[in-house]
Amino acid sequence: MRHAESVTFGGSGLDRAAEVRGDPCALEAARRDPDARTILLWRGKVLIVRTRPAHVLQVPLGHPVLTEVDTRSIFLGREDGAPRFAHDLSAWEPEDLDEGLLGGFLDPTEQHHPAFDQIEVFVELRRIMTWLTPRDAELAATAKAIFGWHQSHRFCSKCGAASEVTQGGWQSTCPACGAHHFPRTDPVVIMLITHGNSVLMGRSPGWPEGMYSLLAGFVEPGETLEAAVRREVFEEAGVTVGAVDYLASQPWPFPASLMFGCRGQATSKEIIIDPTEIEDAMWVTREDMMTIFAGDHPTVLPARKGAIAHFLIENWLADTLD
Repeated sequence: MRHAESVTFGGSGLDRAAEVRGDPCALEAARRDPDARTILLWRGKVLIVRTRPAHVLQVPLGHPVLTEVDTRSIFLGREDGAPRFAHDLSAWEPEDLDEGLLGGFLDPTEQHHPAFDQIEVFVELRRIMTWLTPRDAELAATAKAIFGWHQSHRFCSKCGAASEVTQGGWQSTCPACGAHHFPRTDPVVIMLITHGNSVLMGRSPGWPEGMYSLLAGFVEPGETLEAAVRREVFEEAGVTVGAVDYLASQPWPFPASLMFGCRGQATSKEIIIDPTEIEDAMWVTREDMMTIFAGDHPTVLPARKGAIAHFLIENWLADTLD
């Protein structure tokens, strides 16, 4: 796919400077660089300047707010030659925080830290991902994924001892047995399955009313992408698939996936859903999909902007998948 990396979270070309991660002297020099900047996260939310266009706030490493966090940070790489880091402010407790509003499908809440201006707020990345430049999106997605991995992998999976963050945040080392652990990304296939002039759409329980998207599922051990596409579509919708092509990928740090966008040709059309997998599935014609994307369909909403499903369907409608 010629413009595959124009998908959200793709195509920034960030210099990740991996050679710095294992060099303590180089890391310390990066931290002391007067041009070094860091982005800030709170419970997976990123601090942005809420203007239009919005942007991720980058602060100097000497900013007073960093005294509220421990010394751990993530080295993200270099931007225009200057070091970029990320710090986590999750230890901060906002006043009047309503825990019940956090962590929803599309969390609308914003948290304001008193050290920043009123328009500088922590927001859910899925909600604002299309507001950001490709570079800001890559920095935010990388930081969210790495912090999330450390949060869920605090102990050595070999011996159970508490592990330590090393390699600039890109490794976890066990001080007891010496085992090294590295951030993992789960491969997921998401499929544009067509039959003639129609595309297969489905919805999961708990999604907003009227929301449909492409079918998707995790790749299992020992399985190719093509086999995963055929298996997932058959398991969820009872539709058999023949030829499968890879189209594009998208990092998806919710919490730690890499979405492999694929195109498949259905060899059957009857839908038999597995209710434990999805709530509904249906074939949507190209004409109806254009109505859906225009926001004029009476019952069906388009796939979320910024997600690779929207990207693939949009290119299918425009005949620009090749």
